[in-house]
Amino acid sequence: MTDGAAVDVADEQIVGNQIILGIKILRDHLNCSLHEALDVFAARYETLRTERPGDFVCGRDEYGAGFYS
Repeated sequence: MTDGAAVDVADEQIVGNQIILGIKILRDHLNCSLHEALDVFAARYETLRTERPGDFVCGRDEYGAGFYS
């Protein structure tokens, strides 16, 4: 889906628990649908959790609390 396009443009929003802004940035950058941006966001979240666990402002259990898509 990303066709080699960089998806790291929303990394700071992802680690900062700024879900809506991160999805918007990805959607604008990739020129994709909301559903596709959400899929890319989720995949990038998992990558960042593995690569940069100490950078997240909250734990996995708290991340996205109150956010429903």
